[in-house]
Amino acid sequence: MKKLFAIFFLSLIFSDLQAQKKYEANWESIDSRPVPTWFEDAKFGIFIHWGLFSVPAWGPTAKDGVGIYDRYSEWYWKGISDPNRKSYAAFTKFHNNTFGKDFKYQDFTKDFKCELFDPNEWAKVFDDAGAKYVVLTSKHHEGYTLWPSKEAWNWNSVDLNPHRDLAGDLMKSVRDKGLRMGYYYSLYEWFNPLYKENVNKYVDEHMIPQMKDLVNRYKPDVLWTDGEWDHPSETWKSTAFLSWLYNESPAKNDIVVNDRWGKETRAKHGGIYTTEYDLVHDQNSTGMEINHPWEECRGIGSSFGFSRNEMLDDYSTSEQLIHILVDKVARGGNLLLNIGPAADGTIPVIMQQRLRDIGKWLKVNGDAIYGTRKWTNAPKIEKENTIYFTAKGKDLYVITTKWQESPITVSGVKSGKVQLLGFNGAVKSSVKAGKLIITPPALSPAKNPCDYAWVYKIENVL
Repeated sequence: MKKLFAIFFLSLIFSDLQAQKKYEANWESIDSRPVPTWFEDAKFGIFIHWGLFSVPAWGPTAKDGVGIYDRYSEWYWKGISDPNRKSYAAFTKFHNNTFGKDFKYQDFTKDFKCELFDPNEWAKVFDDAGAKYVVLTSKHHEGYTLWPSKEAWNWNSVDLNPHRDLAGDLMKSVRDKGLRMGYYYSLYEWFNPLYKENVNKYVDEHMIPQMKDLVNRYKPDVLWTDGEWDHPSETWKSTAFLSWLYNESPAKNDIVVNDRWGKETRAKHGGIYTTEYDLVHDQNSTGMEINHPWEECRGIGSSFGFSRNEMLDDYSTSEQLIHILVDKVARGGNLLLNIGPAADGTIPVIMQQRLRDIGKWLKVNGDAIYGTRKWTNAPKIEKENTIYFTAKGKDLYVITTKWQESPITVSGVKSGKVQLLGFNGAVKSSVKAGKLIITPPALSPAKNPCDYAWVYKIENVL
């Protein structure tokens, strides 16, 4: 009892010291702030790209011969504004043929009605999917905000259609489900005259006041910045803002930020490191060792915003998505999986189906995902890996993304009770040459606990 009290007392002292620490406006100080524990425990989040780009809801796909970064439908306005760039030509062709050369992007506001948007239904979909946090595009590069930002006067979802605080409504519903909630925010705006004419004035009078309003108004758990690549963090005054965020803001204790704060900061500064469709700095991150809290973001399809041009083959299957989740978690990361709602406020059914399958799998196997960490003794994960490991406390989890008929050998583990999660039956194991040998049970369709991946829990071995 005395030992437990001492641990509790020391933890209080540590928490108090953290609360008292002041973070200065330089990267050495900012980077010293620990990433809040809730993030690494959560493992699975939902990204939402929703805005005026959801009205045309169109982007090129693989069949159009463009690379993955040129398929994003949320880049529609940029695409139709630069027809001379080869990768954007498809946007211009579609726009002119569908809406006409004289149809301006701003005209899409009349059709961003969100008439079927039910934030409670969205929150239920996310909760049923097993997600632990949600990140919504409060403002993408187009500058249109989903909350009544005074810096975006007459260019937000309250002043214009749908005349509703979409960011606030979803925040309430998501938190009512017990999930964490945060916002994506683009530092730059493609066509904002102030940004194009005087970036310093834009930062001082538009960007920073707007970000502070977002934080003060909603107290988000995540601030996921983007659009940082035009300028170094010094121009964006990122460390000054983060110093305020960590020291003074109402979200200072629990907020998580990413690494997109200047063209030099990704995988170097900020909070969590981010990969996107398995790329970081144009380098494939598959199998990469990342010894820092990190997160992979990607769409269920090849676009973040909803694209009506995508076909079934452009969407990842439920099996592929579950395997992606397993891979990221086994390597110490999180998965932020994106959905792109339609302009009417509905989540496309195919996206709902994928999320439901993930949730069904997590109901059986979530113990091997939530709250776990990378197993330090795990063998290197190769591209074609089918056996993964996670660890939590003294327990080790062996995750197989392909059903193993033959025995599974676990090096570095000599004993321990073995169970197959979701299976009501015994699992045989033995020790040979200092290694644990697991004999997979014979499963019938009626006794199969889940689809796509299976988890063996080895108790009390670490």
